[in-house]
Amino acid sequence: MPKPNSVHLRPDDNLVVACRAIARGKSVSAPSGDVEVRDRIDLGHKIAIEDIATGDPIRKYGQIIGFASRDIPAGSHIHVHNCSAENFERDYAYASEVPAAPEATRARTFRGYARADGRVGTRNYIAVISTVNCSASTSKYICGRFDEEALSDYPNVDGVLPLVHKAGCAMQYDGDDHQQLARVLAGFAQHANVGAYLLVGLGCETAQASHIIDRHRLVAVEGVSGDVLSSQDSSSPGSPPPVISIQDQGGIAATVEAGVRALTEMLPRANDVTRTEHPASRIILGTECGGSDGNSGITANPALGIASDLLVAQGGTSILGETPEIYGAEHLLTRRAVSREVGEALVERIRWWEWYAGVFGAEINNNPSPGNKAGGLTTIYEKSLGAIAKGGWTALRAVYRYADSVTEPGFVVMDTPGYDPASLTGIVAGGANVCVFTTGRGSVYGCKPTPCLKIATNTPLFERMPDDMDIDAGTILSGVPVEVVGEAIFEEILEVASGKKTKSELQGVGEEEFAPWSIGPVL
Repeated sequence: MPKPNSVHLRPDDNLVVACRAIARGKSVSAPSGDVEVRDRIDLGHKIAIEDIATGDPIRKYGQIIGFASRDIPAGSHIHVHNCSAENFERDYAYASEVPAAPEATRARTFRGYARADGRVGTRNYIAVISTVNCSASTSKYICGRFDEEALSDYPNVDGVLPLVHKAGCAMQYDGDDHQQLARVLAGFAQHANVGAYLLVGLGCETAQASHIIDRHRLVAVEGVSGDVLSSQDSSSPGSPPPVISIQDQGGIAATVEAGVRALTEMLPRANDVTRTEHPASRIILGTECGGSDGNSGITANPALGIASDLLVAQGGTSILGETPEIYGAEHLLTRRAVSREVGEALVERIRWWEWYAGVFGAEINNNPSPGNKAGGLTTIYEKSLGAIAKGGWTALRAVYRYADSVTEPGFVVMDTPGYDPASLTGIVAGGANVCVFTTGRGSVYGCKPTPCLKIATNTPLFERMPDDMDIDAGTILSGVPVEVVGEAIFEEILEVASGKKTKSELQGVGEEEFAPWSIGPVL
């Protein structure tokens, strides 16, 4: 039986989406009969299956993705040349369609690292956390002394990880930007995938280590040498974490030596942990889509949504971020909110983003990148409708600020930007111990200390980049049920949580992608 060349997603859609490149003059199937294609259509792009008059809505997923900016005859290519994103009213209908809690058919487990506070890590890193960009190079120099050979005696330590960034000063003290950076740095310090950490600062920066420690009550992880740099007893519960200041140590070279001494003492204790069995409810899943295409919302994202629901049924947590890529689809989430308050919290974030973009003269609809558009995405509404499928179909339990600690089990939203490194940095800071990243164009993302699976939305991508893609969701376009692919993703999440390396980990990717979101201003 020949494979279809296009897919009609919902009964009231006035378009179909190409499953592969379609030549001009070929036909696509529609409910009213075959329609001859007037233009060459690439994979993931849209074709009108009926005449659409200027100003009429264009529908995909049964939702409005834009409006015809000119008459569109049946068989025509629908894209940026004839479809625009105009404002339209959306009925939020708060908490009107709250789904019942899913039930697991059987309890699932994974093998992870138990932490003293009850959380479970999927990896076991030592982190060197720079409080300010001024100490970034020094932090890297410290980590550079612990190569593969130096760590060979510590098989339970996944690596020594420098967490460096471009901020930490020239911001309002204790202002929004300062507090947000502190949440990120504290979130990584306290992360379940971090077995021990060291804070490295310059000494005169705004983002003082003492501010982070006091505000977030940081202590040495599991009693690991809280004061290795002083004569104080570091074995007592709640001892302070180790901190090095370049100015106090007497320069970069002295700081590097002090840092190496500190990590040398941490390593045996961080290594003194092994994987044990834990319920899947201890998994906090971060979801992201980047380099999306017109099939993202048809294959990989809904398949990830199935995996998300399976995890939620186990009592686990699934985080959806990228608020600018919820924009235009938020009304579908507010209906699923467990309360009006949760739904309103999401809408408040949407309104903030409208204000924030306006301050800089930007348009949220500028979000689909050139690569997204080349892949068939036309408007932010279309992108968002496909993006939210990553969150599955369970109830929306909570809405979190960027990098807030996620404590509510179930499906939740975190307010993050659409830029992938900044978005997942916040989600990992919130506690995600496994991430899944869907891509149609070929993003090559990793995010140490959290493993990140990458899901290809189409088979040509999977075959073109086999060293970077973990799972091919493009098989859905060939007839494999989305549920089958979703179950495969869920099984792979459990395997990765238990220690299986992702493609990005095998290539060592994930250090440079640490990118705390700075909301400004830079002073």
